[in-house]
Amino acid sequence: MIAIIDYGMGNLRSVQKGFEKVGYEAVVTADPRVVLEAERIVLPGVGAFRDCIRNLEAGGFVEPILRVVREGRPFLGICLGLQLLFTESEEFGLHKGLDIIPGRVVRFPEGMAEAGEALKVPHMGWNQLSFKRRPPPLAGLEEGSNVYFVHSYYVKPDDESVIATTTTYGIDFCSSIWKENIVATQFHPEKSQETGLTILRQFATMK
Repeated sequence: MIAIIDYGMGNLRSVQKGFEKVGYEAVVTADPRVVLEAERIVLPGVGAFRDCIRNLEAGGFVEPILRVVREGRPFLGICLGLQLLFTESEEFGLHKGLDIIPGRVVRFPEGMAEAGEALKVPHMGWNQLSFKRRPPPLAGLEEGSNVYFVHSYYVKPDDESVIATTTTYGIDFCSSIWKENIVATQFHPEKSQETGLTILRQFATMK
């Protein structure tokens, strides 16, 4: 069973529909006990880091998440679900994260430009992946594959060896990570058409 954690943030149904499209059942759940029983866990998220971490704590999800990660079950973080894995975020002040991946969540710098044109924040729309490592869910994807982003903040891991892909938007930033059973993406697989569906399908069979 694939459990999608419902802590009140994000369009969970679109993630669930993505798994359904590739032939796998996924359950959206607000029950930490279901998370503890699941074979695979998905942590999505849209919104402010501070609110999301508070909702995870209030919903009783922090300990179940830490436990399933320790036990080595396949874990997929999406967008804010990537950022929450880190030590802290500077969004709206300094806020502690789950501290599963040492590092920080920081805002895109002001005044970024590309080809002489100012770049808007949030970074919104299609952009390309440059591969450093290939976690199982991203296996077989072509260099430069296009995926869909919506974010103003990005992650800076202390250990750069966890970086799976980078993407360029004014700067080169980490757009996905891989550490053992954890794969997490800044982009939205569920909004990334065939490339995203491939990622969901391959996560559903990840060992």
